[in-house]
Amino acid sequence: MITVWGRVSSSNVQATLWCLAELGLEFERIDAGFVYGVTDTPAYLEMNPNGFVPTLVDGENPPLFETGAILRYLATAHGDDVFWPSGLVARAQIDKWAEWAKINIALKFTAPVFWLVIRTARSLQDPEQIAANLDTLNKFLAIADTRLAANAFIAGQDFTLADIQMGHCLFRYFDIDIPRASFPHLQAYYERLCARPAYRRHVMVSYEELRVTDQEAEGQAGP
Repeated sequence: MITVWGRVSSSNVQATLWCLAELGLEFERIDAGFVYGVTDTPAYLEMNPNGFVPTLVDGENPPLFETGAILRYLATAHGDDVFWPSGLVARAQIDKWAEWAKINIALKFTAPVFWLVIRTARSLQDPEQIAANLDTLNKFLAIADTRLAANAFIAGQDFTLADIQMGHCLFRYFDIDIPRASFPHLQAYYERLCARPAYRRHVMVSYEELRVTDQEAEGQAGP
C-alpha cells in the first residue's frame, strides 16, 4: 500500500495525488502539515527531516520526499512508455519540460504570486510587487503558450509526467483574483486538464484554509 502524508491544500501534495490517480494507484493519505501538525513529530522527521509535505512510503520501501523525486519514482515504477518513456533520449525530453515547469512556472507562481495574494491579508498586500512578480511569471507563461500552440501537452502530443509539474498550479493561477495576460493556448491547455477526472479530484480543490483575512492579520499583530 502506498501512503502519502500531506494536506490536500498543499500544491505539492496535489501533484503527488494527481500523479497517483493518473497511474490508477490506490493509496492512503494522512493529513499533515499546516494546521494538521504531524510534520514536527519525531516519527515524521525520521522519514522527512525537512518537516515538509509530501512524504510517500510505498510498502516496505524507504520513505521518499521532494515532489519531483516522488513523481519520477511513481512514473518509473508504474507509468507506461508514453507517460515516462524507458528510452533515455525520450525520457530526457519529458524530464526537461518537467524541470522547466517546476522552476519557471510553479516556483515563480506559488510564493511570488499565490502566497502574496492568498497568504497575505488584503490590507498588507503590495500590488506593485505582485505586478512585478506576475511580469516575471508571464515571460515563462508566454514560452508555454508558444509551446502549446503546436502541442496538446507541454512535452508533446501526449499527456506525460511533465504535465503534472506544469499543470498542478494552473487551477490556482486561473482561480485567484489577479490580472492575467492573454495566453489562449495556455487557457485551452488548462481546459484540457480540467477535463481529466484525476485533475478535478485532486487539484481543483479549495484553498480557502490558506487565506489570511484582514481580521486574522490584526489578531496576529496583537494589541
